[in-house]
Order: sequence, then structure tokens, then C-alpha cells
Amino acid sequence: MFRNNYDNDSVTFSPQGRIFQVEYAAEAVKQGSVVVGLTSKTHAVLVAIKRNAEELSSYQKKLFAVDEHVGLAIAGLTSDARVLSNFMKQQCLSQRLTYDRAMPLETLVSLIGDKAQLNTQHYGKRPYGVGLLVAGVDETGTHLFEFQPSGLTQEMLACAIGARSQMARTYLEKNLDKFADCGRDELIRHGLKALKETLVQDRELTVENTSVGVVGLKEPGKKGLEFFKVHDGADVKEWINSVADDNEGGGDDAGDGEGMQVDE
Repeated sequence: MFRNNYDNDSVTFSPQGRIFQVEYAAEAVKQGSVVVGLTSKTHAVLVAIKRNAEELSSYQKKLFAVDEHVGLAIAGLTSDARVLSNFMKQQCLSQRLTYDRAMPLETLVSLIGDKAQLNTQHYGKRPYGVGLLVAGVDETGTHLFEFQPSGLTQEMLACAIGARSQMARTYLEKNLDKFADCGRDELIRHGLKALKETLVQDRELTVENTSVGVVGLKEPGKKGLEFFKVHDGADVKEWINSVADDNEGGGDDAGDGEGMQVDE
């Protein structure tokens, strides 16, 4: 685990050209519960598994609205995600006050990438231990971006990050060609099916442990934007039931709140 003198800070390269503190931050992302994002021509969807630390605690939020046209999903340290989320909200608000328009997604994601990359250049700072999926709609269409602790950002058609996310990525890769023409509800169902692939055998998606975030264009013939909205609790019951019916013809929202450990 320890790499001699090359993992004491985030500004020293190892002889192999690696920055171990950044790699350790990436490991924190892999310990977080899984989140999935995907896009069609008209909508961008984020779905997430929520965790509760113990029986007596509430489930931790995984999806956050940043502005009317953009939201994000987190995997990793929630406290670090809160700092980045607040920074993004400030940038979006500043853009609206200054230019009276929504901030383009690529610009917004570039700003947090630059902010994270600075932590790998200054001694005494550490990388953010969180990965983000940023989904939204701007003048150029729907977008999904992945943010990594190193400061790397890249646009994706579909993506999954967090514990056991490789299984979700396998589902997304197999069904990628279907996403572009999907409607809102169909795209959500694909996201939930990918999420279900990551669960251990005795776990199920429930209304307590599942969150869905949607943003997109309004129905054909209507102008405007369907603002980013996070759906929790009873709002996701119908979608979860439809996925359960597709797979087994059975599962419902029941879940004993206990839950959903998805880490290996």
C-alpha cells in the first residue's frame, strides 16, 4: 500500500511517473456506492444507490441539482462533493447574473477540472476524493460528463462509477445503441437495469435506496426545458416495479430500508 517517499504529498512524481496521492483518491471513488448516467437525444438521466451508515440513520443523498439545466451524481467522499457542488452552483449563478444565460456544460465541467488539478500542483493540498457524473442540457443538446479526482473530465454517452460499477458499464456497453432514441421513461429504466446489475445477490432496488435525476427537453411540439429534478421515495416506485417486472415478474418497492451494501 505504501510507496516509500513518493506518496507523502500530491506534487511528487515517483520514478515511474505516477502520483500516488491521486491514485489513492481514485480508490476512494471506487469505495463509494455506484451511480449511473446516460443520455438520449432529448434527456439526460442519473440513477444512484443510496447508503445509510447504520439502521438508525437516514440514507445519504447521491444526486444534487446544480442549476435548472444541470445536476450531478457523486461517488466517494460526500464532504468533498459538497465543496465542488457549491462551487458549481456559484459559477452558474454568476453566469446568470452577468450574462443572463445558463452556463454551457463543457465550460462548467472545465472549471471544476481546473480547480481539482490545482490540488496536484501545490504542496500541502490533497486531491478531492470524489468522482462526479454531471448531466444536463444546454444549447448544443444533452450532455454527460465524468469528473475524476485527477482533474480529468471527459464527455460520455453513458457511464458508471463507484463500487461494482464494471457490471453496470458492461450493461451500458451492450445497450449503447438503444439509448439515443429512448424516451424519458425508457431511458430511466435502462439506468435502473444497469444499476441492478451491480447489486449483490440478496439485495434489490427499493424506493428507500434508489434515486433518479432527470433533465431534458420537453415533449415534441413544446418549447422549453424540463428542469433537473431528483426523484426519491414514492416517485421512483413505478420505475422500479417496471424493471422488476421485466426481469423477474415480481419485485416491488418493499425493501427493508436496511439495504444495499454494494461494496465488495
